[in-house]
Amino acid sequence: MELRHLTGFIATAEELHFGRAAARLHIAQPALSQQIRLLEKELGVELFHRNTRSVTLSEGGKALLGPARQVMADVDIARRSAILGSSEVVGRVVVGFAGASSRNVLPLLARAVRAEQPGIELILQGQTYAGAAIAEVAAGGLDIGFSRLPVTNQSVATRVYEYERLVAALPSDHQLASKDTIRVADLATEPFVTFPGTQGSTVRDALIQAAMKAGFTPRIMQEAPDSYTILGLVAAGVGVTLTVSSVQHIDTPGLVYRELEDDVPRLAVVLAWRKDNISAATSAVLEIAERLLPTPAGPATSAA
Repeated sequence: MELRHLTGFIATAEELHFGRAAARLHIAQPALSQQIRLLEKELGVELFHRNTRSVTLSEGGKALLGPARQVMADVDIARRSAILGSSEVVGRVVVGFAGASSRNVLPLLARAVRAEQPGIELILQGQTYAGAAIAEVAAGGLDIGFSRLPVTNQSVATRVYEYERLVAALPSDHQLASKDTIRVADLATEPFVTFPGTQGSTVRDALIQAAMKAGFTPRIMQEAPDSYTILGLVAAGVGVTLTVSSVQHIDTPGLVYRELEDDVPRLAVVLAWRKDNISAATSAVLEIAERLLPTPAGPATSAA
């Protein structure tokens, strides 16, 4: 089995179009088609269903895609190991994060890893919310995840690097926008915008807990997948929200943030990783993170 055949298969599987895959690989389309035919002949399996209108993966192709990607990733690690020498840490570390709340720390960490450990390739996987991040770390899909406490999965280790407070986000023409601080109870009759309940968002959980502590169940009128969209909807007057202090850099016209008077517990933000079978590359990234993002003094518990 030739590596170029696997490369051609992966490109075609991802594009589901022979012309686009060939252009991506900078080869002629007939040459790519020939590679796929040779690979299918060698394996004795049809990898794609082809007709004049579409290309789709067969069951055999779906089964091959994951292992083929792993083979090419291992080849890349072997190549970089040979170039860098045995004294360097070489490997791939997949990091899951969820956008706005990790905006400040993720570039800092990525730059430091590139500078200090050039043999480590960081794969940054966005839109991975706190609950989903823990599940993916536990399952092995992520090496490191940005998440929030509490974490109940016993196979996952965590370290706090920040404590976030909840703040209210309101349309700038809202009647409460003229106040410096507000109470959560002031929002009891308001429509809310927040994350979908299916994403494992601890911010949504904290919003609901804060509202119920204030004596009401929040009326969630609209859901959105990220903080930028949620805050844009708030600015447009769709509703209000409770969000975390780390997203206050989002300065959207028509949007204001207000501090809460309530005694709302802070949300502990953590890095999470599997306790067992941790790779040298993941250990190196965690060591860099501990230096750049030390655990601050703060509350021992969290509402998230």
